[in-house]
Amino acid sequence: MGDRLPSGDAMTSAFPVLAQQVGGRPLAYLDNAATTQMPLQVLDAMRRFDTHDRANIHRGVHTLSQRATDAHEAARARLKAFVGADERHELVFTSGTTESLNLVAQGLSLPGMPSGGGEGALQPAWLRPGDEIVVSALEHHANLVPWQLATRRSGARLRVVQPDAEGRLAPEALAPLLTPRTRVFALTACANGSGERPPYEAMLAMARDAGALTVLDAAQAMAHEVPALASLACDLMAFSGHKMYGPMGIGALVGRRDALDRLVPLRLGGDMVEWVSQTDAGFAELPQRLEGGTPNVCGAIGLAAAAQFIDGVGRDAIAAHVEALREHAAAALSALPGVRVLARHAHGSAIVSFVVDDVHPHDIGTVLDGRGIAVRTGWHCAQPLLERVAHGPTTRASFALYNTHDEVERLVEGVAAAVEMLR
Repeated sequence: MGDRLPSGDAMTSAFPVLAQQVGGRPLAYLDNAATTQMPLQVLDAMRRFDTHDRANIHRGVHTLSQRATDAHEAARARLKAFVGADERHELVFTSGTTESLNLVAQGLSLPGMPSGGGEGALQPAWLRPGDEIVVSALEHHANLVPWQLATRRSGARLRVVQPDAEGRLAPEALAPLLTPRTRVFALTACANGSGERPPYEAMLAMARDAGALTVLDAAQAMAHEVPALASLACDLMAFSGHKMYGPMGIGALVGRRDALDRLVPLRLGGDMVEWVSQTDAGFAELPQRLEGGTPNVCGAIGLAAAAQFIDGVGRDAIAAHVEALREHAAAALSALPGVRVLARHAHGSAIVSFVVDDVHPHDIGTVLDGRGIAVRTGWHCAQPLLERVAHGPTTRASFALYNTHDEVERLVEGVAAAVEMLR
């Protein structure tokens, strides 16, 4: 791994999109919690596949199909190593975190076919009436709404761990909710609405000790603080490529084989079956059982290349850099009159989310865009959290390895100008 970030010129060379101007000014792209940019290393890996090896996998004896299959499985192995999986784990490719979490919530709450096929009655859903699912109030809608539906479908009960007034989530708040009825505990590794980084290691361990299946939404951590899966009390973890310098439309669900085996497949069809008759079918083993249909092979290769890129730069160097940018922005924005930064205390985060008295976030975002600064405004798919800690939508800046302290200064100056203009 590296121990320092590339220089500004080298960074622009690696990410050509950053060389453009917006509103007559150099682009300061501060919307990385929504989507990071892709380096040439990732784009080149995807281009090589599409121009040299493009073919469907697992279904052909010809050379291109075999090369594509090998590349796809090499990407799987590379990503398993990246997240610290071991022999207990398997990685399933999905379209991203949202599909991964839906696969878990629906896969646990739907009845399934008998193991190995057969025309007997469906096996009952893993979640049943009287069970309890615990989530936190920090969650992205993708780690909340699927569980809401799962409770309605299964007759289970949804319980929510609440943060304090500053948005902190403490293990002590979880303890009273864990009972013998707790079957699932789902938590984010970083709240995309506020930047809060909960003590997920301790909270997952508490839930595991209580007998719950543990689920981690790692989407906002993968670009700088990759969870070491084998050392966590985590059964299932979801992440997306487009938040870690990789392509859109690809992600993964990685976890313990015994946990993945509990999931009823959602995509039924080609490549996820061992045999099919006119009236019955037997499903394939993991991971193919959960990967029905033609896979996004190019996306998987790009995702593995993004992981290799992160390790090449150095995880520690990236984490130190984005955390320093976050602290700089949080301190400087908090010093502006009428500006309140959410989770001001947070560490291990690349997100600064803030509200301005009497000024709507969309107006701030529009003014900043005119100055070449890209941020995100609104609810950030975290409406329950922001209603609780911000009483409305926010403006959110989020940082990546290519951002600079000069861009933070531009952000703060732009917000100050917007406040003066709009009040």
